[in-house]
Amino acid sequence: MGVFGRNHARIYKELEEQGEPVRLLGVVDSDVDRADAVAREFNCKAFGSVHQIVTTHSELQAASVAVPTVHHCSVARELMNAGIDVLIEKPLAPTLAEADELIRAAAKHKRVAQVGHLERFNPAVRATLPILTQPMFFEVHRLSVFTPRSLDVDVVLDLMIHDLDIVLAFAKSEVKEVRAVGLPILSGKVDIASVRLELESGCIANFTASRVSTERVRKLRFFQPRQYVSIDYGRQEVHVFTVGREGAASGTPSVNPEISVSKPAVASEEPLYAELKSFLQSVRKRSELLVPLEDGRRALAVALEILSGIRHHAKKLNLTDLAKVKN
Repeated sequence: MGVFGRNHARIYKELEEQGEPVRLLGVVDSDVDRADAVAREFNCKAFGSVHQIVTTHSELQAASVAVPTVHHCSVARELMNAGIDVLIEKPLAPTLAEADELIRAAAKHKRVAQVGHLERFNPAVRATLPILTQPMFFEVHRLSVFTPRSLDVDVVLDLMIHDLDIVLAFAKSEVKEVRAVGLPILSGKVDIASVRLELESGCIANFTASRVSTERVRKLRFFQPRQYVSIDYGRQEVHVFTVGREGAASGTPSVNPEISVSKPAVASEEPLYAELKSFLQSVRKRSELLVPLEDGRRALAVALEILSGIRHHAKKLNLTDLAKVKN
């Protein structure tokens, strides 16, 4: 379960207390003491295994899978086999083979199965969707200070995958070419990475991700015809810079009279709250998901190609330890 699993439990409990048609039945963790502590905090039951909660609670209908990535497939598959809908944290799986297995299991058992690409539910991202036209160039930075959390995966699968998903969703184009470099700094896996993608549409996207930074930065900027858009994930803010008469009519003039600045309205909301609420709505209504497993697989495929590129570049630099790293 870990830290983020506790956050899922917190949100489910908040939704229950706010009158939403949901009840937090329990939390599962092989660390029984940790499960007990979270269960006491949110007034539910603790279980030491998925089998235990599935056989104890026949009314269980949906669950979040917030375990180490290597266990996503086995845990989610067991839940879906038992007829339970799932939200699987990102990355969807450590390999494409396991991602495909999850997609097949969801189809076979007719389960609602969502992948936890949290930034899709960021209010700033949602506010940007109506102004998208033809993104041509992205510049993305996601920097975090070092913590021992999520060291089972590289920074590409831990942090950058959020932005890969957003860029692919915004640009609506397949990846044509990947160039990547990355280094291990404080762990045995890649802790900092720089990536350049060229999409089939001709769009270029540059990404920088680090989990060894001295500051926390989460920003995405992109250019499209006559517009530059800046998204601050953390502040949940969007700034739109528009060139020409259209901008002059809709925004505030900037230092350059040919460019105006506007801020789309953003309704502040915790992304995890919005994500779980959306997931539960799809469970109740059996409706289309905003982020289906196929989207998680798409982002995973690009992330794994990036890691392959990093290993290839490491060989050029004679970084033998990194070149041998596998996921």
